[in-house]
Amino acid sequence: MTTLQRSHFRFFHRLRVRWAEVDMQKIVFNAHYLMYFDTAISDYWRALALPYEASMRQLEGDLYVVKATVEFHASAQLDDQIDIAMKCSRIGSSSITFTGAIFRGDDHLITGELIYVFADPATQTSSPVPEALRHILLGFEAGEAMTTVKLGDWATLGTDAQVLRMDVFVDEQRIPKELVSDAADATALHAVAFNRLGRPVATGRMVSEQPGVGRIGRMAVHRVLRGGSLGKQVLQVLTDAARARGDHEVMLHAQRSAVGFYERLGYQKRGEAFVEAGIEHQEMFLPLV
Repeated sequence: MTTLQRSHFRFFHRLRVRWAEVDMQKIVFNAHYLMYFDTAISDYWRALALPYEASMRQLEGDLYVVKATVEFHASAQLDDQIDIAMKCSRIGSSSITFTGAIFRGDDHLITGELIYVFADPATQTSSPVPEALRHILLGFEAGEAMTTVKLGDWATLGTDAQVLRMDVFVDEQRIPKELVSDAADATALHAVAFNRLGRPVATGRMVSEQPGVGRIGRMAVHRVLRGGSLGKQVLQVLTDAARARGDHEVMLHAQRSAVGFYERLGYQKRGEAFVEAGIEHQEMFLPLV
């Protein structure tokens, strides 16, 4: 049996073993390990900044499992906190092999291998792995960044920013369409994060609230990709721009559900909560000096 180490992997998905996943021996039922690996694969695509369904549609294909193996070294138990490691270990002409490992701390418990074939969804006949996908997978495993954040005006980035705003604010949060854009867009500094397929995945903007104060707003991240670093990346680029132009503070109106996110990045609450566009908000600020 081959023993793997955490250093062999860049990607990890953490979970805790639940009661429903153990058997009468009080260890994880063997079939659940495949579920763990499949769950990790879903998160792996998020690490690539690729919304799976939309990305496969853009690549004009889909991935189908043709082989899945599990090798048992030791068992995970109820309430264990485990890390499911995953890496793309081989890309053939039409197949992609992922090697997985489950760790409890540094202990290697389980090894897995998942082999996918890229195929035409209509006929399910194999097709060559698209070069764009090949480069993304190889780039991720080599430690390359999966996104690029661009700064610019509305004429340059407005179309891509608007796509995200409509998806998040109008379709998802049911905010009236007329509130999604305003006259400030014309003079604001906009930021849009793009994945390596060129799709916009996160956006935000900054306007001058008053001399020395930048107001960040219209923050939106693709629904499938939340929980990663995209929002942080956009916020950081806008904050750096405010600092570069000499602002002493940036502020924003955070939706109530996002207050914790901003607090972890150093933002502080100011004043009482209020309702804006039918959603409870909290003013927050970050000193830059």
